[in-house]
Amino acid sequence: MPVSEVWHQRLAAARHERERQQRWRSRRVSAHGALDFSGNDYLGLAQDPRVQAAQAEGAKRFGAGAGASHLVSGHLGIHDALEEALAEWTGRERALLFSTGYMANLGVLQALADSNTAVFQDRLNHASLLDGAALSGARSRRYHHRDGHDLQRLLERSTATHKLVVSDGVFSMDGDIADIEQLAHLSQQHDAWLMIDDAHGLGVLGEHGAGCVEGFDSHAVPILVGTLGKALGTAGAFVAGDAALIEHLIQFSRSYVYTTAQPPAIAAATLEALTIVQREPEHRQRLTRHIHYFRQQAAALGLPLGHSQTHIQPLLLGSEQRTLAWASTFDQHDIQVGAIRPPTVPNGESRLRITLSARHTQSDIDRLLEVAAACLREKQQ
Repeated sequence: MPVSEVWHQRLAAARHERERQQRWRSRRVSAHGALDFSGNDYLGLAQDPRVQAAQAEGAKRFGAGAGASHLVSGHLGIHDALEEALAEWTGRERALLFSTGYMANLGVLQALADSNTAVFQDRLNHASLLDGAALSGARSRRYHHRDGHDLQRLLERSTATHKLVVSDGVFSMDGDIADIEQLAHLSQQHDAWLMIDDAHGLGVLGEHGAGCVEGFDSHAVPILVGTLGKALGTAGAFVAGDAALIEHLIQFSRSYVYTTAQPPAIAAATLEALTIVQREPEHRQRLTRHIHYFRQQAAALGLPLGHSQTHIQPLLLGSEQRTLAWASTFDQHDIQVGAIRPPTVPNGESRLRITLSARHTQSDIDRLLEVAAACLREKQQ
């Protein structure tokens, strides 16, 4: 049998199994003008004219791309300026840019952990954190979600010299927030480093928008990962921490060393977005009002809310069929919502992932709620 035929059979078998489970994913072009309650542009900065203008001007000044990796000739002054601004914002000595959040998490874990390292991860951590630990070859244990007692039990049983506790800041599918104080205390108690991926909290949470780790220094949280493509509205990611950590990553993080640097225009746009976040708290305040309004009205309608108090608001529908049916109804009304089902979430925990943005209006939220109420009434008939 030709080798190519063997491979085609393998792909066909994988597709057949996924389709049998009714879990085959389809990519689609987002409809222009549709009301978006599925994206991560939490402050609406991706559409801010000032951010757009900064990106256009950055492309004119520095070119469309960096042209090389950071360690060759791709690291420009605009990258340096952004790293310094991110370090100052997060209260760290240094920051290091990565092309994506996924690459940042892979790079940190691969550079820090090895077969002699014990990694302790929240069960609901993002896939990039799980993959990064697997890539490192470290011994990984997953503690029950936000369960400090279970984490303590695992830490006490570990004999590893190097221990690393890893958690999302805001959990992307449930919207709840890690207990940073508890994680920091347990980590210090057991001589472990703490790594927080605050992709969904930076820009939104905290008095100054510095995320769920605001108020915790690098002694409490030695490794902070943040993304730029969510609340800041651009693209890429960064790691912030002490100078020794950043220098180590520059030397040993393969996803940093062996990839082209972030386009300089993106860095210029991000600097502008960061300035807006720091100077204009009204965007966060508007988003907070939207969260309260949505939860109040959704509860009054009897919608199946989760416990989240953040901008990520899951409607817990349980069955995959019900989730897809609700999503189809929203689609018919030109409203985009995230239909989340296994394997992204456990079996029986399918949900619509509703994300709120400062760019929404109250009438936008009312429109969303009207369709959700219609879906609920249809089920009850």
